[in-house]
Amino acid sequence: QIMLNASHTHTGPVLRGGLYDIYPLNAERIKRIEEFSARMENSIVRITGEALKNLEPVTLKHGIGISRFGVNRRNNNERNVPQIRANGEPLKGPVDHDVPVLSVHDGEGRLVAAAFGYACHATVLSDYKWSGDYPGYAQVFFEQAHPGAVGLFWAGCGADVNPLPRREVELAEKYGRELAATVDATLAGEMKPLAARLDSVYREIDLPFEKIPTRTEIEANLKSENRYDQGRARVQLRRLKKDSRLAPTYPYPVATWRLGDELTFVSLGGEVVVDYALRLKRELGQATWVAGYSHDVMAYIPSLRVWNEGGYEGGGAMLYYGLPSRWDSTVEQQVITEALRQAATLRQPAQQK
Repeated sequence: QIMLNASHTHTGPVLRGGLYDIYPLNAERIKRIEEFSARMENSIVRITGEALKNLEPVTLKHGIGISRFGVNRRNNNERNVPQIRANGEPLKGPVDHDVPVLSVHDGEGRLVAAAFGYACHATVLSDYKWSGDYPGYAQVFFEQAHPGAVGLFWAGCGADVNPLPRREVELAEKYGRELAATVDATLAGEMKPLAARLDSVYREIDLPFEKIPTRTEIEANLKSENRYDQGRARVQLRRLKKDSRLAPTYPYPVATWRLGDELTFVSLGGEVVVDYALRLKRELGQATWVAGYSHDVMAYIPSLRVWNEGGYEGGGAMLYYGLPSRWDSTVEQQVITEALRQAATLRQPAQQK
């Protein structure tokens, strides 16, 4: 019943084992990464333990707002977006502009926390200064507006959605302020109370790769002029040395919570494209929230549409993650099938489970 969700940022430190071989790392940098990663892991475990020791009765409420700065990056040229908007023309491609909000109130009705999500990459910034990008600013602005309350952001299925325009700190602040304002407006509206019930299920499914390269193919990539091909080859040779083979599948995490009697919260691993959230809402109803970047971030997770179209999210990004190939074409159906199975299980009366 614990969800680990990465808000995601392109202005944060590298973590242990995360994309090591795409960076020019020396021994000193690796040592610093190892030390930081250990501190972060210990902090998460410690803080979780402290939270479990300090439980208190609360009331939960939920609602959904709308924020429109997320743009499908596969279907819109970044440079053209401001002019398209100025012309009043529609942008192309699927998006999920919902801002789900879960509010937490103490016994006297005071707001003590709010968890809110949005399906958009945290990629406004790309410099070498540390930042939580627009989600970090959203949390700051929310907490300024609600002294003593904690703002918690969770990333939705926004792997193919960018905040556009971007590249400027002022824009990260702007989007963060807009998101925080949406949360405030939602809190001020008709929030629905949740019954005091939580059911959950977690499972890892074996998600297959399309192809497993031979040792000869891997060794040939060591001589490639592309340093990312070289990096992936080094990753794969280390795995061969350790396990004597490359696994044909990846243990992909899927979890579902049933909050109260009506809210279904699905959390998926990896950088999940927006099609998953839109499909699960169609299948399970609008009282469905879907998070990506949860439990493990191993690669992009394309829908069949994106898989067929190809490109970065469709398979090209697997190179940087060090994985042997793109996913098999059944990736969407396998993930959706498991999520629907879990949701159906949680909706059954307890005696039937």
